Amino acid sequence: MSSYDGVDLRLNVAHSARMYDYYLGGFTNFAADREAAGHVLATAPWVRAAARANRAFMHRSTRSLAQAGIDQFLDIGTGIPTSPNLHEVAQGIRPGARIVYADNDPIVLTHAQALLTSTREGRTAYVEADVTDPAGLLTAPGLRETIDLSRPLALSLNALLHFVPDGHGAYELVERLKAALAPGSALVMSHLSPDFAPEQIRRIVGIYETAGTALQARTRAEFTRFFDGWTLLEPGIVPVPLWRPDPGEPLVPAADAAGYAGVAIRP
Repeated sequence: MSSYDGVDLRLNVAHSARMYDYYLGGFTNFAADREAAGHVLATAPWVRAAARANRAFMHRSTRSLAQAGIDQFLDIGTGIPTSPNLHEVAQGIRPGARIVYADNDPIVLTHAQALLTSTREGRTAYVEADVTDPAGLLTAPGLRETIDLSRPLALSLNALLHFVPDGHGAYELVERLKAALAPGSALVMSHLSPDFAPEQIRRIVGIYETAGTALQARTRAEFTRFFDGWTLLEPGIVPVPLWRPDPGEPLVPAADAAGYAGVAIRP
C-alpha cells in the first residue's frame, strides 16, 4: 500500500473514483483500478460514453442554474478533479459564486488542492465529509464559512447515490440534506439505472461488489422518488444525455448512458 502525507491510498484495491477517472481517460488510476474497470468495459463497452455523458450533464446543469441566478453550489462525491470542474463552470458565469466540494475519499483528499482555486470575487473550499453523515457534512469546517445555507444553493449528487444502497438509508439521507436547504435551492442528480441494459448492469454491479464497492442501480421510478416534494425543471427525469443538451452537441445514445438525470427546485 502507498500513502500520501500519512493517508493510506490502498492502491492495491480498486476504487470507484479511480475507475471513473480511467473511464474518462484520466491518469489518476492504478493497476487494481484498471483491472476492475477492464472487467466492466468488457461487459459494457459503453461505460466510457456513460461517464462522459454524466460529466457533460454536470456542466450543463451547473451552467443552467448559474444562469438562473444560483451562486452557491455544494458538490458531494466530488471525485478526482477533471477540468473543467464545477467551480470553473459556475464562476465562468457568476465570478462571485461560492463552491464547496465534499468527499470522504482519501484519494480525492490528496488532489483537493487542484480544486481549491477560485476567481478573486468568489470562493472555493473542500471539506472531508461523507454523504451518509448529513449532520456532520453540513457542519463540517469550511462549509459554513463558504456558503450560506439560509440562501438558495445547488446541491449536486451526480453519479453518487447508486453507491448508497437502500439498506444504508439512501432516501432518508437525501431528505435530510434537502431539509437543510433554503427555498429556491436546487437538487441535481444523475444515477445508474437497470432500465436500459438490465443484464449488463447486473454484471457490472457484481464486478463492483467483488472489488469491495456496493452498487445499486435504480429504476426511473426509484430515482424519481429522490425528488419528492420538489418541483422538477423541464425536461423532468430523462436519460442523462437528454437533459437540456446543447444545440449541435453530439448525443450519447440514451441506452449507452445507462442512467437518468434530473434537476428540481425547492418550493
